[in-house]
Amino acid sequence: MPTAPTDLGWHFDNSYARLPEGLFSRVGPTPVKEPGLVLFNTELAEQLGLRTEGIDPAAIAQVLAGNALPVGSEPIAQAYAGHQFGHFTMLGDGRAVLLGEQLAPDGKRYDIQLKGSGTTLYSRRGDGRATLRAMLREYLMSEAMHHLGIPTSRSLAVVRTGQPVMRERPEQGAVLTRVAASHIRVGTFEYARHFLNLKELHALMDHTIQRHHPEAADAENPALELLRSMMRGQIALIVHWMRVGFIHGVMNTDNMGLACETFDYGPCAIMNAYDPATKFSSIDTGGRYAFGNQPAIAHWNLSVLAGALLPMIHDNEDQAVALAQAVLDEFPALFRAAHLRMACAKIGITEPQAGDAALVQDLYNGMHATGADHTNTFAALQLEDPSGTAPFNDDQLIHWHARWRERINAAPDGLQAARRLMQRTNPVVIPRNHVVEQVLDAATVQNDLAPLQAFLAVLRRPYTDAAVPDTYRLPPPTGDVGYRTFCGT
Repeated sequence: MPTAPTDLGWHFDNSYARLPEGLFSRVGPTPVKEPGLVLFNTELAEQLGLRTEGIDPAAIAQVLAGNALPVGSEPIAQAYAGHQFGHFTMLGDGRAVLLGEQLAPDGKRYDIQLKGSGTTLYSRRGDGRATLRAMLREYLMSEAMHHLGIPTSRSLAVVRTGQPVMRERPEQGAVLTRVAASHIRVGTFEYARHFLNLKELHALMDHTIQRHHPEAADAENPALELLRSMMRGQIALIVHWMRVGFIHGVMNTDNMGLACETFDYGPCAIMNAYDPATKFSSIDTGGRYAFGNQPAIAHWNLSVLAGALLPMIHDNEDQAVALAQAVLDEFPALFRAAHLRMACAKIGITEPQAGDAALVQDLYNGMHATGADHTNTFAALQLEDPSGTAPFNDDQLIHWHARWRERINAAPDGLQAARRLMQRTNPVVIPRNHVVEQVLDAATVQNDLAPLQAFLAVLRRPYTDAAVPDTYRLPPPTGDVGYRTFCGT
């Protein structure tokens, strides 16, 4: 494959490609027929140190479609396994190629991956391609999460391929450029544990520690400290998800990253009416990955990581299991404490005290009972007088609000400090499911990107005090009845 004639300022250092070759296969992207730039993230490009001003968009599209390789790239497809809905499966990058790791001006290292770039050794009867709709959806959702302040992979570009992709019907094809701290997954460790030798597994662990959990390197037991650090990072991430009502939808172990970022935005969605049992993914028939189950699934996935790390935790398997279990047993209390701090911040309480856990839970119970909107409930709580505003026009929540005011008025700085904290914690606007679908319809059916661009502009300021149009702020009149999301493959 030719090297791109135009250098955008790539500065690759491909440390993963220097690991044992059992962890990946060397393969380039498959060229596409007619690449065309659909979306390009200028803000992210600048963060990465890329120079695009004055560059022909057609030249950028050639590189980000996979028709020409950036200078310094070493394209590979990563091997990994995973527990999908609890069942172990051999996987791998079946429709993605990692170009390399960009060293950015901020000193950080970022994976540059082309998603939808053709078949690889791991494609398993798949076509290796992606639809324009699915890639635009990931771009939109990942950018929304970033601006909500939640660790996430991001999207540099979406490029149209000019070739159809067959799903239930022919759809337009596209390639997404995904930017992430890395694509090392729990499933990567599962793969190494099952199919590689101990030396190779150890090399993966050392690489991961150096890249994402450097504090573990000098620990008495680096493998055990990696598990503990990963656990803390995942707790922080899941608490963020619960804060905004995000439902990942497919929390398989291959979608839990060691960088503790949100990634793989296939069947994800945002909860409108508060209900812990909320799920939207068409393949999650049993509700395994429902909103309220996400903490328990994170704990389960961490136990799978622990199993993969056992040989490096201790030479004696029984002792290794005991040590790993002791770390995993810390999860429930750590999560409860982190979740309580977050939930208290949502109602303006900086330092939780005795009785605050019950106050928070009573609010959630009242929201569930009344079908209250998760986002707008906390927005209404910030009003000087929310009486008459849903859900605080319900008797149960009117009584709750009086208790809350008493608690807030007893705090040192009172209501004004509480309101400032709530404004930093509670978004005014989220990527509402029905709006997401509307703008994707406009982009893919009507070939009109304007609604998507306008929505992205609003999502860049989710905590703004400026008036947000009801178009974006309100849930659909009929709620999310019948709404389903799909994985895109």
